[in-house]
Amino acid sequence: MNAVFPGSFDPITSGHMDVLTRAAKMFGQVTVTVMHNARKQGRHLFTLDERLAILREATAHLPNVSVDSFGGLLVDYMAQQQEGIIIRGLRAVSDYEYELQIAHLNRQIGEVETVFIMAATRWSFVSSSMVREIASYGGDISEMVPRASAAALRRKHADVYAEREAEQRARTEG
Repeated sequence: MNAVFPGSFDPITSGHMDVLTRAAKMFGQVTVTVMHNARKQGRHLFTLDERLAILREATAHLPNVSVDSFGGLLVDYMAQQQEGIIIRGLRAVSDYEYELQIAHLNRQIGEVETVFIMAATRWSFVSSSMVREIASYGGDISEMVPRASAAALRRKHADVYAEREAEQRARTEG
């Protein structure tokens, strides 16, 4: 049985990777699908192509995981790909209510099932938006994201990281 793990992945986090790695053990093939909405262009830190590249690098070690993108309704993508299972990660009870509504809607309009996988407790506080914020100040996000995401965030915020590292050198030398 195959499954789809949809999201914006701006960027993929260690929590996403935890859910994805576990899903890859449960399903024959898992497609990580970057869902993009033309009306939301410019709201992401990374372009669609950058997110796809980060995902491909981050998932290269998982032989039964592929990466794709789609702009439209997830149920339409599921029908086109002839897939029937949606994977959704949950960090906390607060995620459940929203995800439950979406799961019911997807089943109603697309006859697809959703499987929820709880992220490991150590990742329950990590979100892409929080990681982006920490990185925008040059903070250490290396444990919160896979290496591909960390490298991409450092490139996006190279000036901030360079400034922070210069300040740290000055403190240790002075």
